Amino acid sequence: MNAYLKTVLLAALALSLHGCTRPAIQIKSSQSDSGHFIECHNGVVVSVSGPASDAGLSILKQGGNAVDAAVATAFALTVAYPPSSGMGGGGFTLIHPAPGKGEPIVIDFRESAPTAASPAMFTREESQFTQKSVAIPGTVRGFALAHQRFGTLPWSKLLQPAIALARDGFILDTNLAESMNITLAAAPEKPEFQRVFGKPGGGRWQLGDRLTQPDLARTLQLLADLGPDAFYKGPIADGIVAEMARGSGLITAADLAGYQAIERQPMHARYRGKYDVYVPPPPSSGGVCLLEELNMLDTFDLKAWGRWSPMTFHVIAEAMRRANYDRARYLGDPAFTPIPANLTTPEYGRHLAETINLHKATRSEEMSVDASISSEGHSTTQFSIIDKDGMATATTFTLERRWGSRVVVKDMGFLLNNDMRGFNLFPGINETNELIGTSPNTIANLIAPGKRPLSSMTPTIVAENGRVKLITGSPGSQAIPHTILCIMVNIFDFDMPVQTAVKAPRMSHQWLPDRITFEAPELYPEAMKSLKALGHTVIRTGSPPQGDAHTIYVIGTNRYIGVADWRINGKADGY
Repeated sequence: MNAYLKTVLLAALALSLHGCTRPAIQIKSSQSDSGHFIECHNGVVVSVSGPASDAGLSILKQGGNAVDAAVATAFALTVAYPPSSGMGGGGFTLIHPAPGKGEPIVIDFRESAPTAASPAMFTREESQFTQKSVAIPGTVRGFALAHQRFGTLPWSKLLQPAIALARDGFILDTNLAESMNITLAAAPEKPEFQRVFGKPGGGRWQLGDRLTQPDLARTLQLLADLGPDAFYKGPIADGIVAEMARGSGLITAADLAGYQAIERQPMHARYRGKYDVYVPPPPSSGGVCLLEELNMLDTFDLKAWGRWSPMTFHVIAEAMRRANYDRARYLGDPAFTPIPANLTTPEYGRHLAETINLHKATRSEEMSVDASISSEGHSTTQFSIIDKDGMATATTFTLERRWGSRVVVKDMGFLLNNDMRGFNLFPGINETNELIGTSPNTIANLIAPGKRPLSSMTPTIVAENGRVKLITGSPGSQAIPHTILCIMVNIFDFDMPVQTAVKAPRMSHQWLPDRITFEAPELYPEAMKSLKALGHTVIRTGSPPQGDAHTIYVIGTNRYIGVADWRINGKADGY
């Protein structure tokens, strides 16, 4: 037996003794696949960050449940993946209790507009990286509510992994090192950002360097000792208000004290007669889009056409087009915007499916343009968790643009979002394609005090017979539900193994611009020619690639397969 094979077998044996296995042979990708796949029986955590996945797993091993692990993972991501996540942002978590223990719920902790916000508060000349662009953060309240409802371990214990990561540091991967270098060069006017994230002694960050964040460690310790109120009414809140004063920001002490996360009932659809799909409701637009698309596709026999056939591409693109058109027409914060109740019904899905011409692409410009589209950030992150009892969580949260506002709260070490840019800032303008006019009266996603900006975040859990089958989600702006749709179609229509389903190239159609984006057109040249003949424009997906979907698939009752998406980085961890 050669030395390499012996090493692989010994590693596999060690993992199997802990209830897990990793494959000896990985699917090739542009990133190292180490840690991107695992199969376990007791619990799995999958995220974009190895240290954050380890943090969540450590809580599962201490007897915590999936919600406990989600709290630990989220705060560890604040430390270990600051470009796209953190306690200065917001998002959604979807919780599916263990079988027989209750119904799924959504915790909505999307940021909200300050009291002083107004529809015309921004001009086109203003930078998006200012205190004024910061919406009231929701992350801490969101995970506090989830913990209050379902947690089993003490709050302070769940923050210890993040505190240790910030205090002792962690080793940078290539993606994070390069992102820091780019943003440091682009933000010389942000002294606190430079102090906190600049390399000690100067120079560029490299793979293998260690990042320590002592200010953040102290802030997290305050949050552990004093509880979540420290962020909204205590010393951390005081730091945020002082930061607003330094840059003409709008958030007041009263805004912070008044913020509440909201427990919502998830939206639900049944796919292929057997899979129960749960997603967040508005202000998540992605949930509505995904269910509309599934309801349309449920009327077609995709498997008969083949996964990469022109007709499968065509029908999926047309479903995406129609769902995104409805997103632009109807969706916003439900506290401010009446939303049609029929959008996610099977009947409406069948109606939309009947409008799809199998022989010709619909032109988006021919659809009514009395709609308004905001320009949503791509820099979001998602993680998935399941515990030994079958309780699962899917969480997507964000700082909006990459590194948020680039505003670091002075002496506290954490970034603030720039989610005020998630609203439609300029009434009457479709930001995706300004050649297409929109109605000045479209107000669904205009700024208003207390309003939550529309979001495409779509943490998703699929169940079968009351047991979790799939946990997934993604960053990617309006393409988020399309990433999830591609994975679901790969698994449930074409029987792909989950690791293949996550690796497979993805497509999106956002209504406007009127085009299909696809990650690998060169792999299917004949299909691309056929799509062009049908009237579609297909372009290669730009940078970044489409999504970053950290996914768990369940076989039977407790065979958990975790897959970290290779497109950025990540780790599937379990025991």
